[in-house]
Amino acid sequence: MKPELSSSILHTRNLHGNGYDFSVLTQAHPTLSQYVRPNAYGDASIDFANPQAVKALNHALLKHYYGVAVWDIPKNYLCPPIPGRADYVHYLADLLAESVPNLNPEQVRLLDIGTGANLVYPLIASHAYGWQCVGVDIDAKALRNAQQIVEGNGLQQQISLRQQANAASIFKGVILPGEQFTLTLCNPPFHASAAEAQAGTQRKWRGLGKKPPQALNFGGQSNELFCAGGEAAFLSAMISESRQFGKQCVWFTTLVSKASNLPLVYRELKKVQAVTVKTVGMAQGQKQSRFVAWTFQAELSKKRI
Repeated sequence: MKPELSSSILHTRNLHGNGYDFSVLTQAHPTLSQYVRPNAYGDASIDFANPQAVKALNHALLKHYYGVAVWDIPKNYLCPPIPGRADYVHYLADLLAESVPNLNPEQVRLLDIGTGANLVYPLIASHAYGWQCVGVDIDAKALRNAQQIVEGNGLQQQISLRQQANAASIFKGVILPGEQFTLTLCNPPFHASAAEAQAGTQRKWRGLGKKPPQALNFGGQSNELFCAGGEAAFLSAMISESRQFGKQCVWFTTLVSKASNLPLVYRELKKVQAVTVKTVGMAQGQKQSRFVAWTFQAELSKKRI
């Protein structure tokens, strides 16, 4: 089992590769205009430390590029950067094209672990590729908000939601007996505690020479930001549990925010005897990220789902 690593700037199909066109985005979502100001270089921008400005930007991006007219999130819920989320989806499409070339896009079923109130991954995946998406979360309030987004945009035929009743489980209870998925994706909780999450935010802002904000600019509930043992523990649990569903899912994938966790991931994947492991590097400006994909199925090129 030899991991493969690739790395690049934003994916060539990513619609956000040329930055934000605020003249277009403010037309799509006029509320954004109240937050747009010239930056230090005289270019139009927003204050990314302002949660309302970030939410308005996300709404504009989703509306203009992905046809999402109705979108909102409750206060203090995660409001993720759209370009990086889109990159993950596009690289997943490449993974399928390379490994299962006979698969038609409308046959793809995507399971989003921790879809959150924002529902961003299913919104992008269903619009860009026509995939069928199932979003899973343990937070009932987040799922109620996500359902409002689904219904508000008439996406009931493409996106469905399920609640994970057991916080200790990841796939158990949400992948039904006999059910088949093509892909799973996940953005795991990054930190091990609330204090660690806040400390990380403060370090980031001090590194930029700015006063740290009182809250995370992209928001986030506790289950979105941290869990016991942090990212490493979550990834270990996910990999261990995935083996039980190896015949029901073609590719399991997850973001790995901390590169230092990769050796652990590879060791755990070796333990569960994953057949193929791939690591795909991604970049957004100076931010480096990657996702790891693994499968328990051989001869994927002959598979039709």
